[in-house]
Formats: sequence, structure tokens, C-alpha cells
Amino acid sequence: MSDADAPWLVVGLGNPGPEYAANRHNVGFMVADLLAGRIGGKFRAHRSRAQVLEGRLGAPGPGSRRVVLARPMSYMNLSGGPVTALRDFYKVPLERLVVVHDELDIDYGVLRLKTGGGDNGHNGLKSITKSLGPGYHRVRFGIGRPPGRMPVADFVLKDFSAAERKELDYFVDRAADAVECLLVDGLERAQGTYNS
Repeated sequence: MSDADAPWLVVGLGNPGPEYAANRHNVGFMVADLLAGRIGGKFRAHRSRAQVLEGRLGAPGPGSRRVVLARPMSYMNLSGGPVTALRDFYKVPLERLVVVHDELDIDYGVLRLKTGGGDNGHNGLKSITKSLGPGYHRVRFGIGRPPGRMPVADFVLKDFSAAERKELDYFVDRAADAVECLLVDGLERAQGTYNS
């Protein structure tokens, strides 16, 4: 398979299990779930220790992109294993890997798209970068910093606040739009539109 025929691999980061489902750290799963709805399919278990859904994103026709949507079923700090296994299985070049994740250093609901860079202390990114190197796309979903002296680990593993939940669906929808724009129109166009 040539790189031109390879699918995109879009990975939403989170922790598996119902107790984590509404956590700030699981916003990548939320975006992946919304994209799954747009594809019109359901995730299924894959031998890579991830749930996957294959389909197309973007407007129907030549503008759509073949995509493998994935939710790693390891814990966040072990995300590199499943993501590497998926990349190898589907023969996805690194420049077609998109990781959607929560980002502490960006205000709540703000998006930033970029390629490469550090992990900023994010254990999911740390694990993926250790396995594959840093040259993949990131869709960074701002969750803001913890209030007062709350430890970061406690903050990311808490559910969004009632005030945040009022706008959460809108922001998740916008992040899903940003992923589609990145796949169809490229990073520069997506940054111009969504890097608010």
C-alpha cells in the first residue's frame, strides 16, 4: 500500500471504564465517539488493545478521507502500545496519525492544532512519543489549569464542572469539525480556522 492509499489513524485519548467516562482526561474519547456517530458505525474490539471503527470522514465523494478511528483500551499512560500496534496493523505513515487529547495549558474549550512538539507532562502523549517519536498531529482540547492548589492528577480525573458541561457538547462538536478539516483540507487550513 502506498502512502497515498493509507488511511488516517485518528486516536482519541482517555481511560477505559465507566468511572472515567465524563472526566476531563477523557475528552479525546468524547470527540472519537462523536466522530463515530458521523461515520455511522460502532466501535469494535481490535487485537491491538483498542476499540476501532473504520469508515470515511468529510463530504461524500472524492473529498472524503479513509479513516481508522480508535480509542485505546489501555490506561492513558500506556497509550503508546495500542497506538503503535494500530499504526503497524493499518500501515499508517506517522504524518497521518492524529491524536486528540486534553491540554492543561490552554483555556477551557479552546483548540490548538499542531504537528510535533513536546508532551507537556501529558502521560498519553509521553507514551505515544516514546513509541513513535513526536512527528504526529495533535488536536489539543483546552481544559484549563486546576483551581487553587488542587493537584493536576486530581483535576484531570474529575468530571467537567456543571458550568463547563453547559458548553461541552458545542466544544466537542467543534473539535470533531477540526479533525475533519485537518484530514480533508490539511493542517494549515485547520489551524487558520480552529486555532482560536
